[in-house]
Amino acid sequence: MQAKVNGNTYNIELVAKDGNNVTLKVDGQLITVDAVMSETGFCSVLHNGKSYNAESVSRGDGKYTITNNFKRFEVDLSNPRKKYLRGSDISNLDDEQTSIVAPMPGKIVKIHVQPGQAVKFGEPLIVIEAMKMQSTYTASQDSVVESVAVKEGDAVVNDQLLISFKRNNEE
Repeated sequence: MQAKVNGNTYNIELVAKDGNNVTLKVDGQLITVDAVMSETGFCSVLHNGKSYNAESVSRGDGKYTITNNFKRFEVDLSNPRKKYLRGSDISNLDDEQTSIVAPMPGKIVKIHVQPGQAVKFGEPLIVIEAMKMQSTYTASQDSVVESVAVKEGDAVVNDQLLISFKRNNEE
């Protein structure tokens, strides 16, 4: 995933998570932190023996304002959903979302759809919690839900199929 922080772009990859210990690769450099995030958006991070406290406020659509030590950081996360569509060659999808897979290990918090349901662009489909943060995945176009492969409360692994869709011509 890419993150723009105050105009600078970083490539970020989750390498491992064990409890509060998180290992990330940021622009190719491994970083391990001990991170605890509360439901109210406050976060405590321990890195290289230093403690940092921050507040995270979601502005929607992958945009966050992070405040730390009276400094403000505007963070814009790339839309991770396209990267995790089933089938890595996105150019062959004709801009149609055929499925959603888990971007990383997590837990299914809420499922908003069921098989056979027609969905409209932007409609919420599923909520996944990973690394103490919840992400809502929405429909990228009008389509019909073909199957829902998980249920609320399920633990999921990286690249696990969550929801598949019928292409418009498969009616």
